[in-house]
Amino acid sequence: MSVYYTLCFLAAMAITIAFVNQYIMKIQTTIAITSGALAISILMLILGKTTWPELQQHAVSTIETVDFGQFLLQGILGFLLFAGGLGINLSALRSQKWEITVLVLLGVVISTLVVAVGLWLLAFVAAIPLPFIYCLLFGALISPTDPIAVLAIVKKLGAPEQIAIQIEGESLFNDGIGLVIFLTIFAVAFSGNEATFGSVMTLFTHEAIGGIIFGALLGLMSHIMISATDDGSMELLMTLCVPTAGFALANLLGVSGALAMVVAGIMVGNWTRHSGFSEQSQKYLDHFWHLLDEFLNALLFLLIGLAMLLVEFHWQAWILVLLSIPLTLAGRFVSVALPYLGFRRFRAYNKYSVRILTWGGLRGGLSLAMALSIPAGVKLGSDGQVELRDLILMMTYAIVIFSIIVQGMSIIPMINKAKAAEKAGFPIE
Repeated sequence: MSVYYTLCFLAAMAITIAFVNQYIMKIQTTIAITSGALAISILMLILGKTTWPELQQHAVSTIETVDFGQFLLQGILGFLLFAGGLGINLSALRSQKWEITVLVLLGVVISTLVVAVGLWLLAFVAAIPLPFIYCLLFGALISPTDPIAVLAIVKKLGAPEQIAIQIEGESLFNDGIGLVIFLTIFAVAFSGNEATFGSVMTLFTHEAIGGIIFGALLGLMSHIMISATDDGSMELLMTLCVPTAGFALANLLGVSGALAMVVAGIMVGNWTRHSGFSEQSQKYLDHFWHLLDEFLNALLFLLIGLAMLLVEFHWQAWILVLLSIPLTLAGRFVSVALPYLGFRRFRAYNKYSVRILTWGGLRGGLSLAMALSIPAGVKLGSDGQVELRDLILMMTYAIVIFSIIVQGMSIIPMINKAKAAEKAGFPIE
């Protein structure tokens, strides 16, 4: 079966789960889709191990036809981040610019180090020798919050504006710094390259700064072209060129396509929306991109749930898998709490800010895609029964599923408390 047919059937499955969710579970749609896909994966694994082995083999081969990493990182990521950028209020973003900058630049670094040190110690205790460079690699791929998961779940819960802008802005921009750290450590771990300050700064400048500049140029070009026509359909079609040709060109140039899409989306959503689109297009812009965003999110979160079929489980690594969840949360808490010690010297914040930013820092498809990019064949331990790729993929998948389902569902009471505190006149601490 072709990749196109596979995606068609998977999309229908995702929409069916979302439809059933309206009448049975009645939970947030992306959480319901991930939970439903996870249940289907577990059922196939059970049937495959007991009475119907061909079912599991067929399911795995079908999912493998869709290259998850390429599908996300080289495909729909551009659409999802551009749609997220369109919905960002630039004036609100400016009011939190220093907080977002610090959380983006320092938060990922702090979390990476905390997770790496913690994992190295846990692996030593669990008698699974894990070189520190691989611990850093895992810390780098799991530390950036996933903008797709955050925007799909947390944004729709209506958190207080100050908190919402911080968590949305951070999630949209921190994958740039996270990717630079991951690529640098990846090169040291598997290519034998030495990480120097100059090489890291060169990579950061080319990837992150280059992506921001390219996104600004793309946003400017889109504004000029959209402003030059009054055809409503043409204006909406031009917005499609940004996450398609624009995203592809950014990747070919070696700059961050993710950051480019965010910047271009913010420009189109805040500048072109009010001065470039015709009256007709202004009405349909959000509806058009909301529908596209919902469809692609449904497909992505279904694939996340079904990705369990691709994970090779090893009983020797279960202790690390279970402990990796609280370890990642601890790293996230430290990376948020430390900057807030400085933030509160200059401004007052909602007393639930640190808790919501910690628990709402969801991980999703981006971390999973990076984990899948790790090459196979690196054996761990004296017996060599556990592969590095399998171990990191197991831990990443456990964290992603816990993040989307458990954190995504349980963050609602925190947000409600934060909103109640502001209404009661006690918004700060």
